[in-house]
Amino acid sequence: MKKFLASLSLVLLPAFALAQTPAWTDLRGELKDALEAKGDPARGKAAFVPCEGCHRGDATGRPSGAYPRLAGQHVRVLVKQITDIRAGRRSVSKMEPFIDDHVLTPFDIADIAVYLQALPVSAGNGKGPGTGLERGKQLYDKDCAQCHGAKGEGEALKFYPMVAAQHYRYLLREVTFIRDGDRRNSNPDMVRVIKDYKSADLEAVADYMAQLAPPQK
Repeated sequence: MKKFLASLSLVLLPAFALAQTPAWTDLRGELKDALEAKGDPARGKAAFVPCEGCHRGDATGRPSGAYPRLAGQHVRVLVKQITDIRAGRRSVSKMEPFIDDHVLTPFDIADIAVYLQALPVSAGNGKGPGTGLERGKQLYDKDCAQCHGAKGEGEALKFYPMVAAQHYRYLLREVTFIRDGDRRNSNPDMVRVIKDYKSADLEAVADYMAQLAPPQK
């Protein structure tokens, strides 16, 4: 009997844990507080200074893919990702000491996000090999454009990030994490869409997204 109950608990635990996980777009806690705050870009610029060592002074990130381009990204996307990291829903160990709740308040997060969104988006991002662009476009148009936009502009209201002109190696790393279940705050719709992608498919679609021109503001 004990063995049966132990086995049953292992079956039920994932479903119970999933039920306790907030929906991907739920507005609660710090996410809600930061989104409702009126961000100030001047304060955000000052608060972003400790982040410049990794993301660079103009928030363009690194072509190596170690750090993403943040300039021009939607406020709502930035706020969600920062609060997800703080809440342990996404793991970015290098970033955690800089955004801990002893360092930043939800109001600081709002300030930083408003400042970053207003920065210009350069086309000088890290590109891929350019050899799978036709395949990448086919996959993107079929599976990605509905959420991320025909031009990779994203949709702020639904927390879909701008992917155009993001660094290729960063895009490739993150879509691989999402496919493999290693990014815990992944949109479940995206997980379902790319779960059967081969590595070559991920490379092609990441290459295509990196080649997209920055949206005009």
